[in-house]
Amino acid sequence: MTRGLFALLVAQFLSAFADNAILFTLVAMVLQADNIGDWYIPALQGSFLLAFVLLAPWVGPLADRYPKPQVLIAGNLVKLAGVLLLLAGIEPLFAYALVGLGAALYSPAKYGILPEMVETDALVRANAWIEATTIAAIVLGTVAGAAIADRSLVRAFWLIAGLYGFSLVATLLIPPLAARGATLQHALPEFFRLNRIFWRDVRARFALLGGGLFWGSAALLRVALVAWAPLVLVTRSASDIADLTLFLAIGVILGSASAPRLVPLSRLARVRYIALLMGLLIAAFSTVDSVWPARIALLVIGMTGGLFVVPVNAAVQHEGHHSIGSGHAVAIQNFFQNLAMLLSVGLYTLLLALEISVIPVIAGLGVFVMTAAILLPARHLSRN
Repeated sequence: MTRGLFALLVAQFLSAFADNAILFTLVAMVLQADNIGDWYIPALQGSFLLAFVLLAPWVGPLADRYPKPQVLIAGNLVKLAGVLLLLAGIEPLFAYALVGLGAALYSPAKYGILPEMVETDALVRANAWIEATTIAAIVLGTVAGAAIADRSLVRAFWLIAGLYGFSLVATLLIPPLAARGATLQHALPEFFRLNRIFWRDVRARFALLGGGLFWGSAALLRVALVAWAPLVLVTRSASDIADLTLFLAIGVILGSASAPRLVPLSRLARVRYIALLMGLLIAAFSTVDSVWPARIALLVIGMTGGLFVVPVNAAVQHEGHHSIGSGHAVAIQNFFQNLAMLLSVGLYTLLLALEISVIPVIAGLGVFVMTAAILLPARHLSRN
């Protein structure tokens, strides 16, 4: 654990903590307002995702064109600007989109900086630390953001602004790194070219579709809980909704830990059956009407999700390593995952605007996941 790596971990934790706290602060804002419809939360989530989709061909080369600590600082500054706009009373859809822009800039630099900071034999351990701090930030940021926002929205927004500021200061402690010198001139045609190559591979195509299915479903279910909890559990507390989301996240963590043993890459086709079970559980969740059954159902749904997504991610990295490069493969994967999330929350926003109840929406999501699991092309997947 070098000083530079410790500074990166602190900066990443604070930034990810704030990223999750701000979402549930906005959830609390909507729940406390009498004149905002349920469609507004998924619209906010969509505004956050826009930059991830629209800038996908450029954010990776941008992270290589400049020293990565500078890119991390720029990302945090943009996020901080978004929070200050929220405090100034600017339309949250615009302000949160600016936070999303900062997150889109921050993400590739956060992972791309590790090989430049540590030796190859320490890279796995460094990635493990990054993932551990990210998970901790998601859990703690979700709970803390909701709890503080239920008491004071202004205090929550100032806390988030402070976290981005402290993350920026921690980033300044990372030792100087040289720029890799990438060019942005041909980023878009190169992105399309690599997409065409990667989609020709059977397992890569399966993994990209599977990843999109998981993240699109997860995003919809997460925002649907905001409308479901007040309707079914009769609660208007952001903390109660964050508690439900927490059980879903814990389930994903438990499923992810079990995935290497239960679904090795050589048996990738098994994930179809896991996705089928996940869809069945989501459909069953639509019939739940009390707190503890809801928590248990979300925990189990999260476990199936973790079992599904980890082998899918591994397949993307494995196939990418042998074709277009794992870094390019992950960039393509991120694009389609964020596009799937944007489309799913966009559709959900439209359904809520049409005053369709959230309960049949969740049931329909379960049926869609089951159908997609059956239709996913699974031939020639199970190989070493």
